Amino acid sequence: MKIALFSDIHANLPALESFFRSVDQSKPDFIYCLGDLVGYNVWPNEVVNEIRKRMISTLSGNHDAAVGIDTEKISGSFTNQIINDDVRDYLLSLPNHIRLECTIQHKKRNVLFVHGSNRRNNEYITEDLEDSYLLALTNEARADIMCCGHTHKPFHRAIKTELGYKHVVNIGSLGKPKDGDVRGCYAVLELNTSSNLSSENGVSVNFIRFDYDYESAARAIEESILPNSFANALRNAE
Repeated sequence: MKIALFSDIHANLPALESFFRSVDQSKPDFIYCLGDLVGYNVWPNEVVNEIRKRMISTLSGNHDAAVGIDTEKISGSFTNQIINDDVRDYLLSLPNHIRLECTIQHKKRNVLFVHGSNRRNNEYITEDLEDSYLLALTNEARADIMCCGHTHKPFHRAIKTELGYKHVVNIGSLGKPKDGDVRGCYAVLELNTSSNLSSENGVSVNFIRFDYDYESAARAIEESILPNSFANALRNAE
């Protein structure tokens, strides 16, 4: 079973369109979106509607949960000015978590999708966190595999337990990378008969990078009331 996971599009329609072309070639069995469809760019309505049109199961990111709330932050206030009522209502209806139950090594295992963490949608789960903290999170969440976004920096960590390994995967960002690589990023989690939670390398995660026209996305920002620093962040992946 191949599961494609993407998040943090941040209203970047050129990135989303290129992702769809890439993921169509990957031919996953399922696609899930881990939130933050809006913010920082000019296409919140278009991005949300493309995801809705494909009926992709989606959870709520911190930017999605804040639509409609008065804010002095330019990204949120701009989104509130241009977002359609039905798009806002859709975003506010999204769940905080998505949980799958899979069979691995003849046992039922839990796979949890979150935006930030199972505790908060704006918690940064970074690659340098201690194993003990990640283990506490996954135990609390009753998750054998936990996939998240929010940091815009991809990684895959295997945490040793008394019974084997648990896995934490940050899937990176589709439309606003912050790891120095301007290409969009998503992850493909593959669970099959060779998957083995007793092994550190028993879960397959592939990070897929794809080119997109980030310059057109940056120019769209510059032609709006959004700050040019948002455009420069796309050009420098920072």
